[in-house]
Formats: sequence, C-alpha cells, structure tokens
Amino acid sequence: SREMRQLQHIIRLVAGRRATVLITGETGTGKELGARSLHMAGNRRGGPMVAVNCSALPESLMESELFGHVRGAFTGAFQSRMGRFEQAQGGTLFLDEIGELPMALQTKLLRVLQEREVQRLGSSEIIKVDIRVVSATNCDLARRMEEGKFREDLYYRLNVVPIEMPPLRRRLEDVPLLACHFVDTVCRAEGIPVKVLMRETLERLCDYSWPGNVRQLENMVEMAVALSGERRTLVPADFPLPAPSAERPMAGRAPLVAVPDSGLDYEETLAVIERSILEQA
Repeated sequence: SREMRQLQHIIRLVAGRRATVLITGETGTGKELGARSLHMAGNRRGGPMVAVNCSALPESLMESELFGHVRGAFTGAFQSRMGRFEQAQGGTLFLDEIGELPMALQTKLLRVLQEREVQRLGSSEIIKVDIRVVSATNCDLARRMEEGKFREDLYYRLNVVPIEMPPLRRRLEDVPLLACHFVDTVCRAEGIPVKVLMRETLERLCDYSWPGNVRQLENMVEMAVALSGERRTLVPADFPLPAPSAERPMAGRAPLVAVPDSGLDYEETLAVIERSILEQA
C-alpha cells in the first residue's frame, strides 16, 4: 500500500543515522518489526539488537535489567550482571512499551541518552555505550505527559524521528499479500502442502476492519490452516469473523470512496457508483 511504501522510504532515510526513533501505533501493527527493519537497514546491522519490554518487568528489577549490577549491589545479587545497554553495544536497543517506564527510571534513562554512559547498580565505574535507541509505544505519550506520568524532556529526547505504524484497517489492500504470506509461513512450518486462499475468502478478509491488526490476521490464518484439515483450499467459513454489518466501530472500516485533497464531483461520483451497482445486478 501507499502508506507502507512511504514507511519503508522513511526507514531507509533514517536507518543510517544515530538519532533516536519513536515508533507509535496500535497493538499488533508491527512496531518491533519496524525497529528490526531500522536495525537491519543501517550501518549497525552487524551489531546486536537487544529488545526490552518495559511493561513485562517488575519495577524493582527494571533498573538492574537496563543498567546492570555488580555483585552484592542488592539482596540476591550473587554475581555481576551486564545490563541491556551494555549488551547492545555497537548495535540497537529497542525499548518497547516505553510509556510504562516508571518515573524514577525515566530520569536515569534521560541521562544515559544525553551522556551515552551508564553505571551498574552498586558501582562507581562509568561505562561508555555506543548504541542506537529505538523506542515504541501504543499509548498517547502526550496525554501521559499531561497526567504527569511521563517526562516532557524525555519525550522530546526519544521523539527525534517519529514513525507511525499504520493500522491494518487503513491499508486493507495489504491484507491479501499478508494473508498469503502467513499461509505460506504456517504451512511450511507445519511441513504440509501450501494451502490456497479462495478469491471469496480474500474478499471477506478485506471486508473486515481488523481491530487486532496484523497480529490478529496472523493468528486467524494459523487457526484456519489448523482447522481446514486435509483440504487444500481456505474458504470464508474457515475464518469466523463477524458479519460486516455487525462490526464495531463502523468508523474504523475503510471508506467506500477515497476523497482526494483536490475534492471530487459529487454527481459524477454517484453516477459511477450507481452504474457499478446496476451492472452487478
């Protein structure tokens, strides 16, 4: 789709730069995949890409996870440990769900981004780090700043290059490509002949708004392949999706007519639609 081509163009432009990148988008749109594309397209692709889910770790362990610790720094620290910043040396550090980072750690993260150096817990040694930081969130960071839950200075430090991952409902023309790719991937992983998506099946998939985005489509394809048994074709019944009239919210569905910035002729457009309906009838 046009949106994905534009996204690829932006990734190619900034991949070789050191600037921090903030990837936004709904759950399931592929933010981590976008981060990996940035890493692989840049001059750091020979280095590691280290991913941290900021919402998956308890606050008590997050500081040690990011910056590391030395032996005896706290109860249970029986040996020294390298943090994620050091692990990403020469490569990319991906901070997923950055909006969930506690305020106390936001201050320390800001300093690391500014100084490019870290200190392990319990140590006075300064360790220089040469990394590219990419963060991602599915929440509204501007609103979290207003609520006092996210530092404004950290936001602007992370949001040097903003990238939005568009939801699948805004690029429904990509659904057939994605669905066929997932069918091929699942079938090869299962060691079975690749199944075929019938035309009416693809039409049904393109008529759905996919609130769970690409991840939901991938899961639905995996289920359809599993439940279709020995049949070589995938039919609409293999995808138990809500009827188009029952989908919510309707505003999320793709419009029937795309209005260009220059506008359109209302009567002429209606005539074209009417002719299409009559010809089909």
